[in-house]
Amino acid sequence: MSNPFPPTLIDRFQRQVSYVRLSVTDRCDFRCVYCMAEDMRFVPKPQVLTLEELYRLAEAFTALGVRKIRLTGGEPLVRNNVLSLVQRLGRLPELEQLALTTNGSRLAGLAGPLHDAGVSRVNISIDSLQPKRFRELTRFGELATVIAGIDAAVATGFKGIKLNAVILKGRNDDEVMDLVEFARERSIDIAFIEEMPLGRIDEHSRSLSFCSSEELQQRIAARYPLTALGEPGGSAGPARYYSMADSRTRVGFISPHSNNFCHLCNRVRVTVEGRLLLCLGNEHSVDLRAVLREPGSSLETLQHAIVAAMALKPEKHHFDNSGEPEILRFMNMTGG
Repeated sequence: MSNPFPPTLIDRFQRQVSYVRLSVTDRCDFRCVYCMAEDMRFVPKPQVLTLEELYRLAEAFTALGVRKIRLTGGEPLVRNNVLSLVQRLGRLPELEQLALTTNGSRLAGLAGPLHDAGVSRVNISIDSLQPKRFRELTRFGELATVIAGIDAAVATGFKGIKLNAVILKGRNDDEVMDLVEFARERSIDIAFIEEMPLGRIDEHSRSLSFCSSEELQQRIAARYPLTALGEPGGSAGPARYYSMADSRTRVGFISPHSNNFCHLCNRVRVTVEGRLLLCLGNEHSVDLRAVLREPGSSLETLQHAIVAAMALKPEKHHFDNSGEPEILRFMNMTGG
C-alpha cells in the first residue's frame, strides 16, 4: 500500500520542516539563571514520554521527511538509559544527522559512546571561564568538569562541536573575547545567544541584562574581522555565522530579539511530555502523547497528527523584555 502522507512536512507559509528537537527530559543537574528557577517543579514521571515513545516519534518524523534530530533537555544525559535510545535513533535509515545539546557535565565519560552510537554533532553550553562566576550562573555547575567534557568531545572526533554562550550584560559580557579565544584554541565553533524571555524569573532583570548580538559582533570584529557566511536555517541552525581569516572557528549569533530568522524556520520541538511545539516563542502545540497512548494508535495515526499540526505553525514570534513573559514555560520545558 502506498504511503498516504506527503514525503515532506510543509507549513502554510511554504516552509519545509526537516529538523526536530526532541526533549528526553526536563530535569537538569544545573539551574542556569536564564533557564530555570532555583526551586523547580519537574514533570511527574508518568507524564514523561518513555524511551520507546520517543523512538516512535522519531520514526514518524523521519518517515515524513525530517532528516535531522537533536536530543535536548533539560540535560539529556541525565535521562536513565538514554544511550539505548541514541543507539536506536542512530540506526534510522532516513536520518542524516543525529545531534545533541548538553551542559557538558557528563560528557567526559559519554563522548565516545555517543559518537559510536551515531551522534555526529554536539552543542555544549558554557557561559563563563571563571569557576566562581560559572557556579553563580549555573548554580550547581563545576567549570573544570565541563571543560573536561569539551576536551573529551574534541578528542573523540565529532563532525561538529559548537559552544553556546548566553551573554548577560554586567554578568559575563566581559568574557566574550575570552570565550572566542577558548573556541579558537580548540578549532571549534561558538555561538552567542540573546537571552530568551521564557518562564518567570526573579534572579535578574531581563531588560537590564539584555546584550544584543550586534554589540557582541562589533566587539569581536574589532580584534578579528568577521566575514558573513550567509543566512541561518538548514543545517546551520538558528545562528548567523561568521568566519575569521586566521582560524577554522566560526562565530555565530543567535538573535531571537534583534534579528530573528522566522521566515527561514525549518524546525519544530517536542517537549518531554509529548507536546509538539510549532514555534519557540508561541504556545501553538499538539498533544502527541495523547496520540501515542491512544489504544490502537499506529505509526500512521501519529503521522496524521503531525501533518495536521503543520497548519498551526505561526509565521513568526515576537519576544519582548518590557513586561511579564508571555511564555510561562521555562527553557528546560521547551526542549532547547
